[in-house]
Amino acid sequence: MGCGSCSKTVNGVPQGCGSKGHCTSGSCNKKNTYDWLSDIELYDPSAFKMVEVSFKQGSRKDFFLNNLNNTQTGDMVVVETGSGYDTGRISLSGELVRTQLKKRGISEDRVANSVIRVANERDLEKLEEARAMEKKTMVRARVIARTLGLDMKMGDVEYQGDKRKATFYYTAEGRVDFRELVRTYAKEFRVKIEMRQIGARQESARIGGIGSCGRELCCSTWLSDFKSVSTGAARYQNIAINQTKLSGQCGRLKCCLNYELDTYMDALKEFPKSADFLKTKIGKAALIKKDIFKGMMYYSYLLERGRGPIVALDKDRVKEIIALNKQGEYPSDLLDKEALYEEQMKKVDDIEFADVTGEIELPNVKKKRRNNRNKNRNKGKSQKRSDRGHKGKAKEDAKASKSKSGQNRSKDSQKQNKSSGRNQGKPKNSPSNSSSKNQSPKENQGQNQAKSSEGNSNQKSQAKSRNNRNRNRNRNRNRNKQNKEGNQGKDNQTKSES
Repeated sequence: MGCGSCSKTVNGVPQGCGSKGHCTSGSCNKKNTYDWLSDIELYDPSAFKMVEVSFKQGSRKDFFLNNLNNTQTGDMVVVETGSGYDTGRISLSGELVRTQLKKRGISEDRVANSVIRVANERDLEKLEEARAMEKKTMVRARVIARTLGLDMKMGDVEYQGDKRKATFYYTAEGRVDFRELVRTYAKEFRVKIEMRQIGARQESARIGGIGSCGRELCCSTWLSDFKSVSTGAARYQNIAINQTKLSGQCGRLKCCLNYELDTYMDALKEFPKSADFLKTKIGKAALIKKDIFKGMMYYSYLLERGRGPIVALDKDRVKEIIALNKQGEYPSDLLDKEALYEEQMKKVDDIEFADVTGEIELPNVKKKRRNNRNKNRNKGKSQKRSDRGHKGKAKEDAKASKSKSGQNRSKDSQKQNKSSGRNQGKPKNSPSNSSSKNQSPKENQGQNQAKSSEGNSNQKSQAKSRNNRNRNRNRNRNRNKQNKEGNQGKDNQTKSES
């Protein structure tokens, strides 16, 4: 904000002046010219006897004769009008008023109205009452215009300081016959009515707003003359023709499209003309886009199915290819490979290696003790885990050995029981008994082993016979099923034939 003395509320809205943030142009009014000599306390007897007065926070400005000596820039004054008086603020005084008159093309003789006095409290209270009436009046005026069926849009209403006159600003595509509208307004509001038709840009300048750039609108802060803007400005700057993005708050093309147009036009003078297509031995290449400030042009070969890869060319290279095409010659490729190789070699030659021994010293990095502690802890944990694993394996091996020994003992006991049963069935004085008693222990072990091998072989033969029996049963069952299915099919055939 321009005035740093304005305090702010909780929401950040400035207090005091009530301009709602329009202080960026130098003071509490819009479109102000900064007066550098206004703060100097010097009396100038030959000062320019005219001042610029702004009304409704800079939305309207006019020039008045000033015969008072006690006024300064920023004072509220009461001025003459054709139908009473109005209250405004002095926005400019001194020699700067003369330059503003020349800028707007107004001669000094045409300025007839003058400043009456400095505004008092009653004048300021009356002005506040007039500003409070404007919003309700505008809403009611829109309703009346709609009921009369007029194709117009009421943009703003401004009351005079003495509340005797109201000016209605409206926009319309053509001329509007508002004679009946003026009569109804005069009956409704009981004031003198003045109708002014303005354009869409003037309407946005009076109302104000925020642009797409995030700042206040240029037309409501500093831009006073509106130049025509065309889509050609967007084409020269390689901007996509998108109406929603190119249009401003007023619905017209943005004024800022003309700001950098001259710079783009100067840069485009160095680019070759009629460079939409280039011919080479490989084929025909078409222009895709331009980078104006880098001086690059992007081409791609036209293939049977779409386009080839995009190649970036300098504008000087494009000029060379165009000159060759005019002579009937075609280069081998868009890129000049020899020139590219030479440039790369120059870059390699330009690289210099410096001896930095003794200039760069690496810092001494000290190892932290915490890391060593952590490592030792991890090692201890891993050792404990390995010890636990070894102990678990040892326990498992011991359990397995115990189970094996128990199995062997049970087998030996079974064998002894069998041998004892056989011996009981035989008589005591039989020669076999006597011979077994007379045999040595080694011979008894051999006989027991032979008996166990015979028992194992008998068990294997019994298992094989069982498996064979089960196989035969399954085969017989499958054959019976197949036979039944075949018989059923034959019966069905005979029934169908009968």
